[in-house]
Amino acid sequence: MTRISYKSTLFWYDGPQVFEARDAIGGHYLAVAVERPPGTSRHLVVGVPPRRLRRLRAGLLDLRTLLIEAGTEEWYLTAAAADLDSPLLLLRQEGPLGETNLLPDDGFYLHADDTNESTLLASRERHKLVMTFVAEPPEAVEDHRIRVDTLVEILGALQVMVKHAYRAALRTLSDSYRNGLQSDSGHLLDVVVPAAPGSFSVLLEASQSPNLIGESEVARALRRVDELFDGVSNPEKALASAQEHRGHLAGSYLRLLRLLVQRGTGMRYSWAEPIATDVTRRAVTVAEAERLVEALSTVSNLSTEAVELEGEFEKFNRTTGLWGLLTESGKRQGRIRDDGPSLDGLEVGSRYRFTCVEEIDKIEGTGREAHTLYLIRHERS
Repeated sequence: MTRISYKSTLFWYDGPQVFEARDAIGGHYLAVAVERPPGTSRHLVVGVPPRRLRRLRAGLLDLRTLLIEAGTEEWYLTAAAADLDSPLLLLRQEGPLGETNLLPDDGFYLHADDTNESTLLASRERHKLVMTFVAEPPEAVEDHRIRVDTLVEILGALQVMVKHAYRAALRTLSDSYRNGLQSDSGHLLDVVVPAAPGSFSVLLEASQSPNLIGESEVARALRRVDELFDGVSNPEKALASAQEHRGHLAGSYLRLLRLLVQRGTGMRYSWAEPIATDVTRRAVTVAEAERLVEALSTVSNLSTEAVELEGEFEKFNRTTGLWGLLTESGKRQGRIRDDGPSLDGLEVGSRYRFTCVEEIDKIEGTGREAHTLYLIRHERS
């Protein structure tokens, strides 16, 4: 007789409704509650390949489909004490599982209910905008785990994308509103709960408190992030959305997708404000990220932004191509490319208008970006 031991809960509702288990030699099993006599928990059990289990955990495969697939030849029932501390004895059943009335309804995905309810509850309890982030990397095939550098890099890339989305949103608002903001930290997210046991769910919350009616500044950014992730299953739609948000926001989106492909992981997130009645969710698989990277990489100058500067011409270095302009907001520096405009004849101390493109040359591990302004044209002002 086969005995299995409880490993981790995948879905909880008044008890472990869906959980993982292992046998003595490391075989993987999935258990689903079918009825609950007082003081016991009775579960339907099937053996599951680790890679299929990973897809279930990632919300890429619904529970009914996996159970029918796994229970074609062998499936079991088991009864256990409610605490699941003792090994569970499996009782093999006859006939295809798909012909029984023990299966859950179609369309039950693990992530759909847990992130929806927990994210909304956390937002209301903490009275801040809350985002739940989940990743399922290749190292999660055999067990729940994620490498530190993978988690740090993806969260860092996500924060950079939110920053550029926030700055893009602010540009559409009035000067009086922007001047009324107390700081430029409205885009920042803080990790407030570490990865929970049995998942890679990380809870993030807005650094700033919401206004008196519960609205958060970072929500402006997340709505733009949502728009970009809306088209993950349709490269043409994704291309149009990236074109609409071209500049540093589109560039940071492309860098995040490339990182997901490099790390071999999909990701999903959900977020809610305290005043929300529902949760916003988006997800992208590795396969979708690969197609998007291929499509977006064909767009030239997707990640550059136009910048207009006006001020006093301060310096120019012919050897390095470095120039300086003293503006009302301070000294700005940039470069000219080999095929760029000549600065011969410009007078130090005279006022000029410089039209530039700003490019992000690199991003450090901390998420700090290195920007360079390249001069496109100039005129006396």
